[in-house]
Amino acid sequence: MKPKQPEKNKKAICRPTQNNWHEMNRKQRREMTRKIQSEDLSLEVVHPDAAGIDIGNESHYVAVPPTRDSQPVRRFGCTTSELKEMAVWLKCAIRTIALQSTGVYWIAVYDILEEAGFEVYLVNARETKNLPGRKSDVQESQWLMKLHTYGLLRNSFRPSQEIRTMRTYWRQRNDLVRSAGRHIQRMQKALTQMNIQLANVLSDVSGMTGQAIVKAILAGERDPYQLAALRNWRVKASEEEIARSLEGNWQEDLLFMLQQEQDGYEFCQRQMAECDQRLQQYLQQQKDRSHGASLPEEKRRERLRKKKKGNAPQFDLRAELFRVTGTDLTQIDGIDVTTTMTILSEAGRDMSKWKTEHHFVSWLRLCPDNRISGDKVIGKGRLPTNNRVTNALRMAASTLRLSNTYLGAQFRRLRTKLGAPVAIKGYGCQVGSIGLPHAALWHDIHRPRSRVLRRSAPRTAN
Repeated sequence: MKPKQPEKNKKAICRPTQNNWHEMNRKQRREMTRKIQSEDLSLEVVHPDAAGIDIGNESHYVAVPPTRDSQPVRRFGCTTSELKEMAVWLKCAIRTIALQSTGVYWIAVYDILEEAGFEVYLVNARETKNLPGRKSDVQESQWLMKLHTYGLLRNSFRPSQEIRTMRTYWRQRNDLVRSAGRHIQRMQKALTQMNIQLANVLSDVSGMTGQAIVKAILAGERDPYQLAALRNWRVKASEEEIARSLEGNWQEDLLFMLQQEQDGYEFCQRQMAECDQRLQQYLQQQKDRSHGASLPEEKRRERLRKKKKGNAPQFDLRAELFRVTGTDLTQIDGIDVTTTMTILSEAGRDMSKWKTEHHFVSWLRLCPDNRISGDKVIGKGRLPTNNRVTNALRMAASTLRLSNTYLGAQFRRLRTKLGAPVAIKGYGCQVGSIGLPHAALWHDIHRPRSRVLRRSAPRTAN
């Protein structure tokens, strides 16, 4: 006769668990679901004094915990006085506030709350919209407050005011460069419609010869040989070839369009000169971090032979950046002074915002996008981004194809093995993970058998 099983073990066998979920019948599954729902599965409170703000164009909805105020959700306008009133109301034992980065409407709210002494979390809206059910601004503000209370929101990077001022000047200048390029394109369109094939003999309409010919045309000159006589001696095409390209049909409407675009181009050039002047003044007001060191002399032949760009700053930007940062960032192969300015104006000098270089590469969106399931990589892709530092590094990578340096050799190796897109991304990742967070070690990149690169540099570029 078999011994009787103890009652305790019998109940343990009959009690449904998650391990034998697939062995349960429908009734047992319902009981298990009801039991899980009845249990207290509350999350750990990370920020007990948290508030949430739903940002809008005309008004902002602010939510605080119900125990802090009789009216936990309030609506405030977008004027400065109303925003200051919001900051005063939030003094009800609120320490940290979460708000979404909606357009540019959040900037004024962020500045006033930061000035009032609050810890402000700027949250990416993509991380808060995954769950459905929030159909009003009130519910959205309460949802932000709840997520921030449990520490489920990540704070976005925002540089200091000093870097933001520099970024404003540099972004404005880049916008003017793009606007000037659009004016040049429309000038070329008007010339082509009049069958003035100037682009076939000149590489750039905005150059010295191109501008001289365009201004002469707008002044009333129509003789192709008189216009071709304005040719600079460095132009490869002869005067006869230029004269043949300048025989066209002069139409009044297209000449008016050409005049308008030429005026717009000259206006952009004047605006760029003013931006350069203001940027130079601002950099000169910054603290000198070079500690009396002199600017390293440029000895690379390809840099010395390189022609100065037409849209380059009209002052010695390299010397000013060296004085402000204490490091010549252009010593990295592929990084010129405009790329350096983009990096500093967007990311700043303080790299302690990122724990490691891998976090910085992840912020650049240059980290791998591996989709893993069952400990296997089932797919790969590229992370889309409009990060200006990432775009600057990718553009710098394209200049390494003919570079006789270590990074150039590595770029060509990756380009041959994996293709140009992967090589460009790999260069940005390498500079971001090795060079940028360790600015003091950038000069070691050019040293043979560098410890920074953790590998021996090749003896030849091949």
